[in-house]
Parts: sequence; structure tokens; C-alpha cells
Amino acid sequence: MEKSRQVQYLVTLCVSLAFVCLGMLSAWPTPVLSKFHDNETSVDITDNGISWMLSMKPIGFILGSFATRFTSDNLGRRATILGSAIPIAIGMLIVAFAKNAWLLGIMTLLWSFGTGMLSTVIGIYLAEIADTEIRGTLSLCTRFTFHLGNLLIMCIGPFVSYETINYLMLPLPFVYFAACWWIPESPYFHLKEGKVDAARRQLVKLKCCKDEKELDNLLSSKQADVNKEMERSSSTKELFTGRQYRKALIISAGLKATQILTGSVTIKEYLGPICRESNIPKYHERTVLLVFGAVTFVVGIMSTMLVDRVGRRPLLIYSYFVTGLSLVVVGAYFFLQDVIRVNHDFLAIFGFIPFLAILIANIVSTIGFNSLVSVIPAEIFPLNVKAVAMTSLNVFGGVLGFLVAKCYQNVKDLVGLTAVFWIFGTVGIVGGFFTYFVVPETKGKNLREIQLMLEGDYTAVKLNQDAVNCQVNEEVPLEEVNMNIEVKK
Repeated sequence: MEKSRQVQYLVTLCVSLAFVCLGMLSAWPTPVLSKFHDNETSVDITDNGISWMLSMKPIGFILGSFATRFTSDNLGRRATILGSAIPIAIGMLIVAFAKNAWLLGIMTLLWSFGTGMLSTVIGIYLAEIADTEIRGTLSLCTRFTFHLGNLLIMCIGPFVSYETINYLMLPLPFVYFAACWWIPESPYFHLKEGKVDAARRQLVKLKCCKDEKELDNLLSSKQADVNKEMERSSSTKELFTGRQYRKALIISAGLKATQILTGSVTIKEYLGPICRESNIPKYHERTVLLVFGAVTFVVGIMSTMLVDRVGRRPLLIYSYFVTGLSLVVVGAYFFLQDVIRVNHDFLAIFGFIPFLAILIANIVSTIGFNSLVSVIPAEIFPLNVKAVAMTSLNVFGGVLGFLVAKCYQNVKDLVGLTAVFWIFGTVGIVGGFFTYFVVPETKGKNLREIQLMLEGDYTAVKLNQDAVNCQVNEEVPLEEVNMNIEVKK
């Protein structure tokens, strides 16, 4: 069996190169912002210009996600993966030679457009080509390489010049374009297009299978999946007007809002300047970024392993509360420094506290809500509205991300870092209470049980679990199981 999956592993390795690129793009601002503030670049950019540059990321991501819905269904998954390299490559060329600040805004827009395309299509592509038994492993591979890209830029960026960072990153989109050139198209796409022979050829490549009977069975199974998906597809209007989706929408939107408004992304991007304002010497700043990158890498890998071993609710609740309290501590430090004006020399002794608190917040948020906010909606929405719901949540998150990125500098200039971190911390604590009172536990439950929980019918959930166990143990037909549940209710 493993031999028949060699091509699937190799394909995953190729697309994982794209995630190394995405990881480096994601972490690029962290070492670079300090260089902007120290005038170590050829670009003259103000704090307002930096905030505009960073606020282009969520906008580009939204546009890229929308573009993927069109290209992946009309041109194919493979073409979308290859096409994502084009805006990223153009952005690389711009940043390598740009002298004007406004060009960096265009660069960020292009990078995030390509990121939105890749992030959306890779999940679809791997789910469609991978055997069920190894799907989780392949997803873990892409997550690992994303965090590896983060680590590389955090390790290299602080120690080399701005120009060197950009030149080192320049080949990345060309490398993953070349690596992904040979990957096969998804058989699902060909079946949607009615090209059964093409789907068969791709299955032969992916499964290393030449047995005609086995291929016929695989094609029949996948064709049935495609038919079900096309029958179940629903509109955005149905998602927002259907009462049965209201609870799922509230849960998903609440989790997405609290995730974005805790400022995880913005804090990471501004980490260098924040550390400098907390009296960490400039010569220690490089070490701080290196430690942050290494810890994030390790925790990012751990988070994938913990999500399926620990319940969703405990991870969400504890991560929100610990993140919120940690950020409140950071705000308290800046309150003592900027408002109370405690003796500078005395406070400098405790200059490591903001970084330590931010590091703790990053660890628990990565293990908790930052990993789960995309998992929960995928589990609680029915199949017929799942694609529309996930796209709508991406748009909602992108709008909030734009507001946080743009307003961070304005709020900091107006009322200081104290207010910024207390706002972020308060949102984290609110997220903990929201999860405690609203979000159900979904671990180990099927879609039917989750839908019953959202309706508040926990008795029916128990009956469903008992009936399914009965089916498994006694081989009772599924139709009889469902009939028993209805009778008992």
C-alpha cells in the first residue's frame, strides 16, 4: 500500500515548497520593520506608510481566495497552484528593486493575493488526491514547512541586510513553480468537467494502479462524491437566511472576530519595535527574534498533534484566557513606563517581561485558538453550505485584519501601547467567556451529533451515539439506526 502512495507523498513534498515560501512571506515584516525604523533600507517609509503596507495583506488574501473559487473550478487545481506563483514572483521583483514606499504596498497586495490562492487551493487539492488514511499526515507536512519558512526568515532576517533578505527570497516562487509543474491534476476536477478518461489517467499516476477493476471502483466512488457535492451546493443567501445555520454562524464569526482582534499577527509583525520600546537593547533584539522564531516553529508542530488529542473547548478556553492575561501584563508594563513613569533604570531591569508575556501568548494561541478557529467551522457547518461559509468567514476575517493592521499605529500614536495591549488582552478574555458559554465540544462527534447539539438537543445526541455504537457492534443497518433515534425522540 505504501508503494502505491509514493506519488502522493512526492506531490505533497512539491506543494510543501510553496508553503516554505508562504511561511517566509508571512514572517518577512518581523525582521524588516526594525530595519525601516533604523533607516537601514533604501526605501524611505513612515509609520503610516508601514501601517498601509501591512493592511494590504488581508485585502490581498480576500481577493486571492475569491479568485481561487473561480480558477480552481474552471481552470483546475493544478493551474491555480501554478498561477499563484505569478503574483508572488512579481511581488518579489518589486521588493528587490523598489525605492518608493508605495511600491511596497503593491508588493504586499500581490504577495497576499498569491497566499490567498495557495492557502485555499492546497487544502482542496490534497483532500482530493490523498488517501483517507494519510490525509492528516500530508496536511501536517504542509503545516511543518510553513513554520519552517517562518523559522528561516526569523533566523536569517535579523542578521543580514534588507537587500540580502529580498534577494534570498527572490527565487522561491520560481522554485515551487518548477517543482509543481509535473504534479497531476485532481481527478475530482476532471470528473466535474465530465472527463472520465482524464480522471482515470490521473488516478493511475496518483495510485500507481493499473488494475482495471480497482480503477473502476475508485472512479465510481469519486463520481458519487462529485454528484453529491454538486447536488448539495447552496448559495450565500441560504447560508445567511436559513435559521438552521444561525448558531453555527454566531459561533464561527465570534471565534474569528476574537482571534483577529487579539492582534496575534500584528504583534508578531511589530515585535522588533515593541521589544525596543520595552527597553530591550538593540543588540539583544536579534536574539529575541531568533528565540521567538524557534519557539513558534516547535509550538506550531506541537499544535497539530494536540488538536485531535485534547478537546476543542479546553484548548480554546485556556488559550483565550492565558493569551488575554499575558497581553494585559504587557499593557501593565507600558502603563508603568509611559503613564506612571516609573524610574527608567529600575524598569529596565524588567524589560524582558513584555517579550516573555508575548512569547507565552504566542505559544498558547498557536496551540489553541489560532489552530482551531479554522477547524471548528469545518466541523459545524453542513456540507451543502461549508464552502460558502468558509469563504464568507475568510472575507469577514480579512476585513477585521485590515482594521487591526491599519488602526494599530494610529491607536498607538494616540493613546500609547498600554491601550493597544489592554484592548487585545480584553478581547482575549472575552473570547474565553464566549467559548465557555457558546461553543460546544465537537471532538469525537459526527456531523449529525454536532447539528443536534447546536439545536440544544443533547438527549438526541446521546441516543445517536448509543445507536451508532449499536450499529457498529451488532451490524444494524444505518436506516434502522436513524429510525430508532426518531422513535426515541
